[in-house]
Amino acid sequence: MLAVAAALNYADRAAISSVLAPLRQNLSLSDVALGSLGSLFLWSYSIASPISGVLADRYSRSRLLVISLTAWSLVTLGTGFASGLAALLVMRVLLGAFESMYLPAATALLASHHDTSTRGTAMGLHSVGLNFGVVAGGTFAGYLADHFGWRAGFLVLGATGLLVAAAAQRVLKDQPAQRGVSAPVRVPLKEGVRRLAGIPSYLILLVKAMLAGIGIWIFLTWLPLYFRDEFGMNLAAAGFAGTFMLQISTVIGIGSGGWLSDRFATRELRNRMLFQSATYLAAAPFLLLFMNRPGLATVAIAVSLFSLLRGMGQSNENPTLCDVVPAELRSTAIGIMNTCATAAGGAGVLLTGVMKSSLGLATVFAAISILFVVAGLFLLVGYYFFMPRDIARASQGSLTLAR
Repeated sequence: MLAVAAALNYADRAAISSVLAPLRQNLSLSDVALGSLGSLFLWSYSIASPISGVLADRYSRSRLLVISLTAWSLVTLGTGFASGLAALLVMRVLLGAFESMYLPAATALLASHHDTSTRGTAMGLHSVGLNFGVVAGGTFAGYLADHFGWRAGFLVLGATGLLVAAAAQRVLKDQPAQRGVSAPVRVPLKEGVRRLAGIPSYLILLVKAMLAGIGIWIFLTWLPLYFRDEFGMNLAAAGFAGTFMLQISTVIGIGSGGWLSDRFATRELRNRMLFQSATYLAAAPFLLLFMNRPGLATVAIAVSLFSLLRGMGQSNENPTLCDVVPAELRSTAIGIMNTCATAAGGAGVLLTGVMKSSLGLATVFAAISILFVVAGLFLLVGYYFFMPRDIARASQGSLTLAR
């Protein structure tokens, strides 16, 4: 159920990328205006994420998930009726706010139902849903835009979301009460932030999330337009190419990476961070192929291999967070991480719109490799110097509070 909801979450946010060309033409929008559609969504998402995380640590996570799914589906429907740039911007802000409620609650709900032996696999399958949604949303919205106009995709996706929300209300359940296990401890926000700031491994994950978020969101927002402008593809083909190459490889990487993460973690929990570091460092060089105005085949190879390795690393992110953060603070921690990643991503998307005419998208894509090298090095520092202590402290903190 969560994988389906996750697919809709990312489909609704990604659909806009496949219709940038008709929006640019029909509403006479500049590249900066197009970039602002992505940036405002991400900044709204980032501002609301800490609040969403705090709510998910205090109230029913399954109920919050249904509320979030219903609300963002209504906003997606509303996007299909938007009459101009101002209305689109308002819808993107609302979409960011309501979608921010999803990941903190969903990830913590999964963690509460899975221990370390299956947590990576479960979260990997959930991430498969997220990444499948990007492909489905981009391709579907592009196809409908070619045949029925750019509004059609948002209307269909919004209606589908309302149906899924009705099903989710019946299926999703909070973790059942267990004999001898205390109810979740409600940590005050100020105290929770203070405790999270004292976990070096978590701070490294925040830095990694910001660096990777810039690159990932630039790709998700601008790659379909790159395919349309560079190779003359129609909207459906550009939307498919701009999401499929990124996401099918990411899905394969996440699916295999989640399973490998659990295998490595059985030997030593901190191996999750080492594995993520290695995959990020290996992925970065493939983006340098964008430097020489590559043909379609070269772009396909570069994007696919980068996404495969990046996906294998990404599958370790939330399991690693759950290893170093006590259970009562996980949703708050994820909310803050989403804030860092999407705020940085929003800045990257807008800056790309500003630099597009002077540098070109290919140069911007190649520069993303630097961000992943730096992220990989930060993770390596965390693995060697901070993970063992933080894992032990997280376990002891949860046991103390449970007593």
